[in-house]
Amino acid sequence: MPLTMAKSGETVTIVRITGKDEVRLHLAELGFVVGEVITVISEIGGSLILQVKEARIALDRTMATRIIVQ
Repeated sequence: MPLTMAKSGETVTIVRITGKDEVRLHLAELGFVVGEVITVISEIGGSLILQVKEARIALDRTMATRIIVQ
């Protein structure tokens, strides 16, 4: 399922990242790589606040739909 379907407080694992090479590279630089465990902290103004490793990152819904999780 896309990351946008995960609920606040839910912990998920990235299984695939879709999109163009530059989009996937940008997400990888932020820590979004296959196998990484992330937690959805909250949703504010259409953006998702996510816990990745020890960092909190905000992603807009367009970028979040490119991250497929389980």
